Amino acid sequence: MRTLLLVISFYYFSNMLATAQTLLPTIEQYCRQIENEFELISQERKENLHVLASYISEQLKQNKAVQLNFICTHNSRRSQLAQVWAQVGAMYYGISREKLQTFSGGTEATACNERTIAALQRVGFQIVKNGFITPTNPIYHLTYAQETSPLALFSKVYSDAANPQRDFAAVLVCSQADEACPIVRGAALRLYHGYEDPKKSDGTPQETAVYDATCRLIAREMLYLFSRIDKD
Repeated sequence: MRTLLLVISFYYFSNMLATAQTLLPTIEQYCRQIENEFELISQERKENLHVLASYISEQLKQNKAVQLNFICTHNSRRSQLAQVWAQVGAMYYGISREKLQTFSGGTEATACNERTIAALQRVGFQIVKNGFITPTNPIYHLTYAQETSPLALFSKVYSDAANPQRDFAAVLVCSQADEACPIVRGAALRLYHGYEDPKKSDGTPQETAVYDATCRLIAREMLYLFSRIDKD
């Protein structure tokens, strides 16, 4: 029995490591640093993330595709960061994009803010502008892993055709969106997990530091979320 458990543990660790190694080296290194910061997350926020972890675990056990839609007001900052880091966190902990996909949207469409893009680039993501939805709403292609199609980041309403229409988890990451969307049509789970808007720092000397801190905070909590997934 002990030998069997060791074999299972080794297989799980090897599989997780092999998956993590497909991430870009800078992103993998960042994730390893983040893993040492889970104690910085409050118990209240951990418990909230456990609700989402239980939902994801149950979907995976039933061999159902998992779809996570992160929603804020303008789909320009927090929801975009959460979409990126949830997809990265899933891969880092051995959940393929075929099994889990992340999305984001707003109660209105604006643009993925250039400061959000800059913060992700400072982490090490490879990002290129690749067209426009409107003249003020560019499409960014973000690469986070080798031999994996990039994520397309652009601002959209949460019900946009690019997002899932049913059987998804809606994660509200700002209080305004939480108030504006008491019901998210088509969602199998609705969860509020808010973050402070880094927009308050725009144009100030603290801008870069605030965006980097917000990016790291969301990364930390999304990685913690996927560290709690039970795939068996």
